[in-house]
Amino acid sequence: MGEIKMEQMIYLLRHGETNYNTQGRYQGQLDSPLTERGREQVQQNARMLKSLIGDDDEWTILSSPMGRAMQSTAILCETLGYDSNKVRQDPRLTEVAVGQWAGLTMAEIQQQWPALLTNTDAFNWYFRAPDGETYEAVVSRLTALLETIQPLSKVIIVSHGLTGRILRGVYASLSKEETLKLEVSQDVMFKLTNKEITRISSNFDDDFYL
Repeated sequence: MGEIKMEQMIYLLRHGETNYNTQGRYQGQLDSPLTERGREQVQQNARMLKSLIGDDDEWTILSSPMGRAMQSTAILCETLGYDSNKVRQDPRLTEVAVGQWAGLTMAEIQQQWPALLTNTDAFNWYFRAPDGETYEAVVSRLTALLETIQPLSKVIIVSHGLTGRILRGVYASLSKEETLKLEVSQDVMFKLTNKEITRISSNFDDDFYL
């Protein structure tokens, strides 16, 4: 008999709320520190995670190298009691680059680039950004990331709203349209196993606790 391969389990978290999030500014590959609420969101997710994963030494934590993700990862490590020196930073987890739109609000973007937003919707307009990344480029880097971590059976990933959304789409083989409509909440994490995605909410009113 061949060796029985253990099923891979991935927990995917988004960084907590940032100052830019509260101002409605699109960060892309700019950065903005976590708010107090953002730090609490990460702590809450981390406490939930701690109750689910058992011995954290068996897990590999991968983080986007961006400041808001690393700030969230530091809080996660502290709550889990995980050695932060063991965290692996992977640039493929950085947020989707929105080029010249980084740091702007939707109103500012509409004012300066109205033609670029024609025939877009709430889910795909990011990919019209001047000097921004294409959807296909993001899919490509995240497909490569998932292949890289294939040998790891237990992985915790800290990433971003759009990148995390596309990572789930790639993982579950969803279409672009389905992928871009996935949820991006900051008080929710996702469990990825066997090509299926389970939503786990750290909101204490949620059904998960009933």
